[in-house]
Amino acid sequence: MRVAILQCDDVMEKFQVQFGNYSDMIKDMFKVVDDTLEFEVFDSRQGSYPRNLDDYDFYITTGSKTGAYDDLLWIQKLIEFVQLLDKKKKKLIGICFGHQIIAKALHSDVKKSEKGWGIGVSVNRIVATPDWMSEAVSQLNIIVSHQDQVVSLPKDAQVIAESNFCKYFIVQWNDHFLSIQGHPEFSSDYSLALMNERKGIIPMQRIEEGIDSLNIEPDNALFTRWLMNFVKQ
Repeated sequence: MRVAILQCDDVMEKFQVQFGNYSDMIKDMFKVVDDTLEFEVFDSRQGSYPRNLDDYDFYITTGSKTGAYDDLLWIQKLIEFVQLLDKKKKKLIGICFGHQIIAKALHSDVKKSEKGWGIGVSVNRIVATPDWMSEAVSQLNIIVSHQDQVVSLPKDAQVIAESNFCKYFIVQWNDHFLSIQGHPEFSSDYSLALMNERKGIIPMQRIEEGIDSLNIEPDNALFTRWLMNFVKQ
């Protein structure tokens, strides 16, 4: 299968030697469950997109420090590209910022949450079990790093997972779009590095809670298997 990664940000340069860039994390995430995938990276910030949508079996976004609601030309172009993928019924996986971009593309709302930063490992309740969820569980633990949240959904969207902190954590928007507020591509070590970097930006109590949460093993491989089931169905 061929995969197009829509890159929307870069890992800080000082962390790239140890952790790679966001596109590298996504590649590594999939290699754990399927090492036959072929990837091509397109930098959405530079207006780079595939010419032929049919060249790729599915699309996936990286996260971004930018807000999906920010008035920037590249974000508007990304939203328009996602709307084109929707029109053509192409499979798209949205991660964090991509989750929010899908919401904007499908005319839903995204806002900075009054609950503040979500960091560390988020424990989420599974509230729906579609056919692609072959390994059904009651909860899913995924690393998060976000302030913004999707705050409304179209009537045909289905919430798959939720928490008290994030109402729409995993959403299946239709037969071809699936997105998650978390970061299944992040390692616990990278999450720790980010939290230490943001001391002074994020309240210390939240930092301490986030660091403590890293004792929980994230379910990255499980969620990635679900993704593969979704894109193949």
